[in-house]
Amino acid sequence: MKRIYEKLLEQPGAILAGFALFGTITLALAFDLTKDQIAANERAATLSRLSALVDHQNYDNDLLADTVELPAAEFGSADKVTVYRARKQGVPVAALFTVTAPDGYSGRIRLIVGINADQTLAGVRVLSHKETPGLGDKIDVARHDWILSFNGKSLQNPTDTGWAVRKDGGEFDQFTGATITPRAVVKAVKQTLDWSQQHFTTLFQQEAKP
Repeated sequence: MKRIYEKLLEQPGAILAGFALFGTITLALAFDLTKDQIAANERAATLSRLSALVDHQNYDNDLLADTVELPAAEFGSADKVTVYRARKQGVPVAALFTVTAPDGYSGRIRLIVGINADQTLAGVRVLSHKETPGLGDKIDVARHDWILSFNGKSLQNPTDTGWAVRKDGGEFDQFTGATITPRAVVKAVKQTLDWSQQHFTTLFQQEAKP
């Protein structure tokens, strides 16, 4: 009788253990089934951002596979710099740099800077920031068209002194009540152009990172 009673007491624990095991297996299966979809969604989102700067008809390689990483210090930041290289029949078309402006008003501003093979800007987009809503957040193309003012610019257009906000004697507008944010973006874009002009050819000769 005692043994029967002990077995009855053991059953709830066994049932709970069974449910726990079932839950663990279910979660593992769900994660396994969705991780590929999550990765695919992330790839699609990244490709969409890149294609906003370089039209997919202008290149025929896999942008997400043809990448290199550059020393962050060369761009005045602590964040890694990934470069996506666009080619057409093997010929360099553009390089898209993920760079950081470290001196935004509210911290780091992550950017994609697209530079064509002729060293003109394909465009610039903001990836992430913490700038003040209604003021500094105008760097985001969804909030304002200011970021489009970089399209087609180069180190010759404007010249060196023009690569600053108007308050500092340059050609780029600042925002009312928010000069620090656009100043940081202009500086980061100019630094990227400087680096690209010196290294663009060798950049496309490097092996893609695995």
